[in-house]
Amino acid sequence: MSDRIKILLSPFFIFCLVLLIVNDFILKATFHNVLTGKLSDFCGLFIFPIFWSAVFPKQKLWVFILSGILFIFWKSEFASGFIELLNTIFSIQRTVDPTDLIALPILLLGWFHIKGDPNISLSNSLITRLSALFIGAVTIFSFCATSQQRYVQGFDQPEYVLLRSAATPDTTLNYDFNFYKKDSLLVIKVNQVYIAKPVKDDDYNKNRSIKELDKDVLAQIADSASLIPPGKVTTLSISTVQGKDSLRFNGGRLDGRFSRTKNGKLLIEGFYKMGLEDSTWTIKDSSSNKVVIQTFVNGERTSVKQFDHEKLISANRINTRADTIGNKYIQIGILILFVVGIIVLLVRNYRSTFPEQLIFKRVWKWLFCFLSPFFVWLLHAGIRILLMDFRPDFFETLATIMFIFMATCPLMFVVVFWIKLRKEIDIFLYCLLFGLLCSLWTTCGTLIELSN
Repeated sequence: MSDRIKILLSPFFIFCLVLLIVNDFILKATFHNVLTGKLSDFCGLFIFPIFWSAVFPKQKLWVFILSGILFIFWKSEFASGFIELLNTIFSIQRTVDPTDLIALPILLLGWFHIKGDPNISLSNSLITRLSALFIGAVTIFSFCATSQQRYVQGFDQPEYVLLRSAATPDTTLNYDFNFYKKDSLLVIKVNQVYIAKPVKDDDYNKNRSIKELDKDVLAQIADSASLIPPGKVTTLSISTVQGKDSLRFNGGRLDGRFSRTKNGKLLIEGFYKMGLEDSTWTIKDSSSNKVVIQTFVNGERTSVKQFDHEKLISANRINTRADTIGNKYIQIGILILFVVGIIVLLVRNYRSTFPEQLIFKRVWKWLFCFLSPFFVWLLHAGIRILLMDFRPDFFETLATIMFIFMATCPLMFVVVFWIKLRKEIDIFLYCLLFGLLCSLWTTCGTLIELSN
């Protein structure tokens, strides 16, 4: 086997690859601190030139040199135009942070790693070659997943901020905001904001993303505007395409009664408390007699009622973040009970048939060990759907399949070749057991993220 394949299967390369994926999909979302941000840079900059050196073994030096140059360019403002061009085709996220350049010395470690002897003994078997191809596919996936798309936070109710400004910013430079000039004041209607991937798309997450919305908007428009200190009450009205909005601000945030009228008809009426919806909101359909009444507590919807000619059509209770956390504890308890039940069934099957076992050819045993993780993933996905916790994200789905394969494939080898299968039903029970354990693991992770 060639040295380039040995490099891809070296323990240090695989360790950095797994650490990069775990950091991007789990650690960043859980902790979201400087360490997790820098960890991706160090791991990515280590495996990136090594992988491409395996693809172009005669150009190793140039691969490392260009990797360093590309990293510096990517982390600079000069790459902004290129990234905007790519975003017309793909969704790419990049953070400009000069301190990320401290990861550059890791290139030397990668260079010494490929120049030295990998010190691993590998056969030239088909399994080894397939393993190298699998690691290569996972590596390419990690490069793509590191720059996942940004997520958009929209608003059901109008969201405004108020700033002081002598001029109106150029509206052609920003399509997320609408600007309305009122003497020395600038009213900004925020249509959407970009956020990190939320653990749950709910009002709690929205409230957290707009906690300092006036400061975030000021930083984005890069204008001579300034903040209005809290305590300064401003009342004004603006005309929009949707209607005439009556606004009350405390400092730069909406605070107090909000109303929208059009052609003399009241369309929306509600209250804000420092930018968050509060109390009862009434939304009327301009073309019919339908009315929607929403109730908010601390900015989170608790109920939605729909009326037609004062007749109640529907009434829905909405879970707050606290309700969702409570439900997760219940789901974890149910999953644990199922796991214990399946283990009891497997132990009973083992004892009732010992020392007998299922007899089938070795090739079928190997095939089962390699294919069963995909059935485990299907069961895991079905359980997540039942728990209403399935998010059809492409990168997350691929990462989940890879994690389940790496975790359950070795376990299936232990089951088949050491513990041994006793009954035909054991095949399904083991897949279901591992599917439940994967769902229990992800549900616990979701609970931790929700609690944070």
